[in-house]
Amino acid sequence: MNFSTTLLLILAFVAANLPFLVERIFFVIQPKAGDKNIAWRLLELIVMFFVVGGIALLLESKLGTIHPQNWEFYAVNAALFVVFAYPGFVYRYLWRRRGG
Repeated sequence: MNFSTTLLLILAFVAANLPFLVERIFFVIQPKAGDKNIAWRLLELIVMFFVVGGIALLLESKLGTIHPQNWEFYAVNAALFVVFAYPGFVYRYLWRRRGG
């Protein structure tokens, strides 16, 4: 169980940062404007949240029965996912590049 939790946290961290590090829309389509709009990045972040949540449900079902959760659980997980995305956001929008 400890390995599954660690794997899930690493996966969530990587998935939360991917929309800010990859310039293709949903990692496939090259945007016509050259750069991806922040709206696309936020949509990808939401989709990745649900993908990681699905993987978490799959891992939990392998360990036994799935424990029912209330809305507070999902609100905390969404907040944690946004916190995980912060390094990618900083790199994309706040990091000042030298000479640029």
